[in-house]
Amino acid sequence: MKIRIQKVEDVAVPSYAHPGDAGMDLFSAESFVLKPGERKVVSTGIKVAVPIGYEAQIRPKSGLAAKYGISVVNTPGTVDAGYRGVVGVILINHGNQDFVVEKNMKIAQMVINKVEQAELEIVENLDDTSRGEGGFGSTGLK
Repeated sequence: MKIRIQKVEDVAVPSYAHPGDAGMDLFSAESFVLKPGERKVVSTGIKVAVPIGYEAQIRPKSGLAAKYGISVVNTPGTVDAGYRGVVGVILINHGNQDFVVEKNMKIAQMVINKVEQAELEIVENLDDTSRGEGGFGSTGLK
């Protein structure tokens, strides 16, 4: 599968770090300081043309999350097939220290997933299941 990418700034383009990786690294197109508790929409400096039937998911980098508490607010974020704007990443600093982001630094990862659109059917009742309406915490912790 080919994903067309347009660079709108002089930035590194997404790339896979290792053969077989699910996610490709996304890079910041800007330099800034992210203070504890702060969130910011960060430009990647690229636009992507995701084919119909697919999405690009924007996910945190595990190393940034584990070492510094840096994550993506709406994880996973979705880049829809019809979107042609600059890809942005909503970073948040859950850590207790300022985090310095430099231009062309890895800030997130992008995973391409196949998606389907559902046909919705309005009904009077849904079928019964063993779970029923059990929601948050209904299965316990052990």
